[in-house]
Amino acid sequence: MTDLDRRSFLKTGAAVAGGAALAGPFQGYVAAGAWAAPTNPAAHQLVPVPDQADGVVRLALPPGFAYRSFDDRGKSATLTVGNIRIPGRHDGMAAFAGPAAGISTLVRNHEVALPAATTTPPNPAGNTTAFGSAATAYDPKAPGGTTTVEVDGEGHVIKSYVSLNGTLQNCSGGPTPWGTWLTCEETVNGPDVGPDFTGITNAFLTKRHGYVFEVPSDEPNTSPVPIRNAGRFAHESVAWDPHSGALYLSEDNFGFPSGFYKYVPPTAPAAAGGLADGGTLWMLKVKGVQNANLARKHPDKATYDVEWVKIDNPDFGADTAPVQRTNNAGLTFVSNQGLAKGAARFSRLEGTIYDAGLVYFTSTQGGGEPEATNEDSVDGWGNGWGQIWAYDSRTEQLHLLFESPNRNVLDFPDNVTTSPRGTLVVCEDHDDYNFLRGLTRRGKLITFAQNVMVGRTGDEFAGSTFSRTGSTLYVNIQSSNGLTFAIWGDWESIGI
Repeated sequence: MTDLDRRSFLKTGAAVAGGAALAGPFQGYVAAGAWAAPTNPAAHQLVPVPDQADGVVRLALPPGFAYRSFDDRGKSATLTVGNIRIPGRHDGMAAFAGPAAGISTLVRNHEVALPAATTTPPNPAGNTTAFGSAATAYDPKAPGGTTTVEVDGEGHVIKSYVSLNGTLQNCSGGPTPWGTWLTCEETVNGPDVGPDFTGITNAFLTKRHGYVFEVPSDEPNTSPVPIRNAGRFAHESVAWDPHSGALYLSEDNFGFPSGFYKYVPPTAPAAAGGLADGGTLWMLKVKGVQNANLARKHPDKATYDVEWVKIDNPDFGADTAPVQRTNNAGLTFVSNQGLAKGAARFSRLEGTIYDAGLVYFTSTQGGGEPEATNEDSVDGWGNGWGQIWAYDSRTEQLHLLFESPNRNVLDFPDNVTTSPRGTLVVCEDHDDYNFLRGLTRRGKLITFAQNVMVGRTGDEFAGSTFSRTGSTLYVNIQSSNGLTFAIWGDWESIGI
């Protein structure tokens, strides 16, 4: 962005910041005027609490709260149906009403990738590497997917089974009002894409990856079909907005600028029986600014008028084609189309959620100094500690709700959900011993849980979701093993 573009960009934000009519629970917060982020978020007294599963201390919580872990891959846990070992790397998740009172049905992602520096299939005999049945796998050589768990409010598992298999790097996703889970592949691996920087080869994969798939909340998806027109890129998560009739999608393009997208299906999901393919993909652009750098620091409560530019070719490649693109070319195929039309650049967009008229989403490394010229960085594109944005489809405005000044305040926000009282629950994903934070309707950031597990590396909170009654928060620890928690207590008393 040139200096002139940057001045115009800030002027655009200042012209509407603080005075916009924002819908949803944060309207009073945004309209209240300028604010300054606290040096440290308000923290409830957190005390080590033993896990009711086995007495081991894994979380620190406010006094009076309790939890139970379940589906710990590190303990070689298996699904109740088929006796299949639970995949690792538990990630995005949503809770749906279960088959009986007090029971929730969780649909849970497993962000399992191909092994690094693989030159032959992980199974040299050529058998399936997918968990579950090869007959139902989208790609029998891909180890990711989703599992479904029926569980009570205190973490006792009633039933669990494979609900989607043969996909790759299922990161996050989003629930739909019609009772399904949309799971996202955070990759563009496939037989038509070259190895990435870790040396992963894709030659033995049988299908293209990098798509959104729909999973019923009460049964397996036994015939998985990707929604190709929703784009082939490094998907992170999605949120359905009933007002605009569009699906909003975040992109976690680690070494490059990321885009914020919307997919408009050709038919209303209620009429189509689900999210139909064949629609149109669009990428967000700030009005009057070419390639606005939304990854950088912003004025407090900045608000921007936006428009959308069409992605002419949201998909690329063919299942049987030879390698045609490098991994980097594949990762940027969709976003480069939008950037050529002036679309905005974000840093690593991750969690999304729709609530009360707004689509909230997080930028994991947003809010820092502008990037250097060389944008392809192993450290990720973005120099900040994280941002939380809200998009209003009624006014076509984008609002910056929160920008972290340092990692003690908010350290790489990732998955996000809302509580019954409208508080945003944010999962941190940077280093070990991360926190769960809450951003209240008054703009107050609070801390209410910490991962205190000893001897584990690569842990991050993910997949936070409340039971339909709001009494239990289910959340994952995403690591090479992975496990899920049910946490319960007096949420209202702590502002969550």
